Amino acid sequence: MQTILVASDAPTLRREVEAVISGPDVTVEAVRSGPEVVSFVTKEAPDLVIVDMQMGNMGGMAVCLELRLQESYDALEHIPVLMLLDRRPDVFLARRSGAEGWLVKPLDPLRLRRAVHAILDEETYADDSYLPVPVLVGAGPQLQAGSEPTS
Repeated sequence: MQTILVASDAPTLRREVEAVISGPDVTVEAVRSGPEVVSFVTKEAPDLVIVDMQMGNMGGMAVCLELRLQESYDALEHIPVLMLLDRRPDVFLARRSGAEGWLVKPLDPLRLRRAVHAILDEETYADDSYLPVPVLVGAGPQLQAGSEPTS
């Protein structure tokens, strides 16, 4: 039986995530604030923490940094974190905080399940669904994306 902790101060987000990841072999617990996450993981180490980046009290980045800090001095064992981001630029913060994975909202069940399964399989998950389209720089007006150079 796996335990997954979902942390968000938005009840709709907690319910949405729980509906997607719950199953017969998964126990889903929910909390509303960062301090509740830290309190929960010190009592019972979950297999995964899914944390919303924008919580009113101690957001996702602060939660992840606190878990990594406590892990660094052996107060906690390593607990993987999946961060739910509001915008693409927040990926930088998720990487810097040591999260194993991140998803950019709005969430969809397929990406969420893939991310959860990857992290539970001790892999990482980087949501690339909102990556910007690459632009060729210095190619001149005759070369567009997908065409061959003419020289």
